[in-house]
Amino acid sequence: MGKAQEQSPLIEGHEAKEASPPEKANVNHHLTVPKLRQYNWWIQMVIFSLLVLSGQSAATLLGRLYFDKGAKSKWMATLVQTAGFPILIPFLFVSPTKDGIAQSNQTKPPSTLILVSLYTFLGVFLAAYSMLYTIGLEYLPVSTYSLICASQLGFNAIFSYFLNAQKFTPFIVNSLFLLTISSTLLVFSNDDSGDSNKTSKGKYVIGFMCTIAASAGYALNLSITQLAFRKILKKETFRVVMNVIIYQSLVATCVILVGLFTSGEWRNLRREMKEYELGNVSYVMNLVWTAVTWQVFSIGAIGLIFKVSSLFSNVISTLGLPIVPVLAVFIFQDKMTGVKVVAMLLAIWGFASYIYQHYLDDLESKPESRIVNDISVVERA
Repeated sequence: MGKAQEQSPLIEGHEAKEASPPEKANVNHHLTVPKLRQYNWWIQMVIFSLLVLSGQSAATLLGRLYFDKGAKSKWMATLVQTAGFPILIPFLFVSPTKDGIAQSNQTKPPSTLILVSLYTFLGVFLAAYSMLYTIGLEYLPVSTYSLICASQLGFNAIFSYFLNAQKFTPFIVNSLFLLTISSTLLVFSNDDSGDSNKTSKGKYVIGFMCTIAASAGYALNLSITQLAFRKILKKETFRVVMNVIIYQSLVATCVILVGLFTSGEWRNLRREMKEYELGNVSYVMNLVWTAVTWQVFSIGAIGLIFKVSSLFSNVISTLGLPIVPVLAVFIFQDKMTGVKVVAMLLAIWGFASYIYQHYLDDLESKPESRIVNDISVVERA
C-alpha cells in the first residue's frame, strides 16, 4: 500500500518517481509552511480583535467618566482620542519581517506628495468624526450612544461594496443583521440605564445627529484606509500599519489643538481640573489612559483592515458595543436587564457567524494551495 502511494502521480501530466530523503523533506517543508502561515494568521486575528474590544470599551467608559465627573471640554475629550500616538513611535524601529522586505522590494513605493496628501486627508477626517463622537458621548446615554454607533456597520457595508468590492454571503448578512439588532435592543433598556446626565431635547437631537454622522464618517474612513492599502501603499507590513496610525493621528492632533486654542476652551482647563469630582490626579490619569486605550484600539482596527477587510474590522468593533453597557453595571451602577443579556448573546452569535464564513473561505483555499505546492514540488524533483 505504501509503495503504491509513493508511485502514484501527484499531479496529472507529471511523471511520478520515488522521492529520495532530501526530496521528502522538501515536500514536508512545502506542506508545513502554509499551515504555519494559516495558524499565524488566526493568532494575529485574535490579538487584533482583543485590542479592538478592550481599547474601545475602556476608552468609551473613560470618556463617559470624564463628563460624568464634571469635565466639560469637548476639545480636550477629542484631543485624547488622537494625542496618544507618540507611544507608538518606538515601534517604527522594529525590524520588518522577511515577507515585508521581499514585498517592499517588489513594489514601487508611492511618492512623498501622495503619502502626505493621504495622511493629511485621513488625519483631518479623523479629527472631524472624533469631535462628533465626543458630542454624542456627552449628550446621549451610554445605551443610546451604543445603539447609534451600531449604524456604522450598515454604513461600512455600503461603502465596502462600492469602494472595496466586498462580497456578501448569507453568513455575512446574518452577522450584520444580528450585530445591528444586538445594539438596537439596548435602546429598550435606556429607562433603566441609570444615566445621571439629563439633557434637554435639543441637546439630545444634536447628540443623535452627531453620532449618526460620526458613525458614517468612521465607516467611510475604514473603507478609504482599506482602499489606500490596496491601491497606494501596496504593502502589508507592521511598519506600514504604524505609519498610517502615527501620521494620521499627528495631523488630527494638530487640527484639534487649533480648535482647542481657537475656541478658548484652553483657558478653562485649570479650573476644570480643580473642580473635577475625583480630584486633580484622577483628572490627569483619565486623560492619559483615554489616550492610551484609543491607540490600542487604532492598532487593532487598522491591523484587521489590512489583514482581512474594513468590514471585518467594523464587525469586531460593533461586537464590542454591547460590552460597554454591561461594564457600566459595575462602574456606573447601571442595572443589568434581560435585554442587555440578550443583546450580548446576539452579538456573540453574529460574531461567530462572521468567523464561520472565514472558516469556510479558509477551507476552500486549502485545496488550491495544496495544488500549487504539489506542482512546485514535482517541478523541482
